[in-house]
Amino acid sequence: MILYPAIDLKNGQCVRLLRGDMNAATVFSDSPAAQAKTFAGLGFRWLHVVDLDGAVSGRSANATVVSEILKNVSLPVQLGGGIRDRAAIEHWLEAGVARVILGTIAVRDPQLVRDAARAFPGKIAVGIDAKGGHVAVEGWVSDSGVAARELARRFEDAGVACIVYTDISRDGTGTGLNIDETAGVADAVSVPVIASGGIGSLDDLRALKARAHPNIAGAICGRALYEGRIDARAALALTGEAA
Repeated sequence: MILYPAIDLKNGQCVRLLRGDMNAATVFSDSPAAQAKTFAGLGFRWLHVVDLDGAVSGRSANATVVSEILKNVSLPVQLGGGIRDRAAIEHWLEAGVARVILGTIAVRDPQLVRDAARAFPGKIAVGIDAKGGHVAVEGWVSDSGVAARELARRFEDAGVACIVYTDISRDGTGTGLNIDETAGVADAVSVPVIASGGIGSLDDLRALKARAHPNIAGAICGRALYEGRIDARAALALTGEAA
C-alpha cells in the first residue's frame, strides 16, 4: 500500500482545508516546493498535489508552484485540480507530472477521460470526491447527483490507472477514513482505489491495512502529517514502504 503525502495549493501556499471548505484553510507552508523536498527526504515514494484554486475556477491557478515542485523533487507526482481539457492534460504530462487526476470532467465529459486513458496509459486517474455517497464537483461545491459507486463503474473498462476516492465529510478532520464506503467503491470495480479523507493517526492506517481489501492500493494523508500526529517513518514502515 502506497502512502501519498498531500500538498494542497491555495494562493501559492501549502494548506489544508476542513471538509473541503475553501474558507477554512490552514496554511502549513509558504513554500510548497520545500515541503515537497521534505516529504521526499522522509522516504515517501509519491506526492499527491491538488490545485484547490484551479478546482474551483476550472483552470490551473497555481501552475508556477506546481512547476517548482516538479523541478525540486524526482518523486512521481499525481496532480489534480482544474484539469478539464485535453490540452491541460497534455501540458502537465509533458511538464513531468506522472499521473493526472480528473474529477469534475469525469462527470461532465466522461469520453474525454476515456480518450485520455487510451492515449496515455497508466497516467490518468479518476477523482471521486463524495458527500453522503454523491459526487461533488467544481471544487467540491456542487452536488453532481451521481452516486460515487456509479461513477466508478462508468470507468471500469476505460483503462484508468486508479480511482482516488475522498470522503469530503471526513477530509481534514482526523476522525478516520470512511473505510466502508471506500471498500464499497473498491468492490464496484477492478480498478485500484486510493483512499482519502480523515486519516488522523497510525491506527487509521492500521485499520485500512487490516481491512485487507485487494483493490485498495493506497491512502492519502495530509493534516496529520503536518501537525505531527503521524510520524512519517513509522507510517511508511506500517505500509511496507520503509527503505
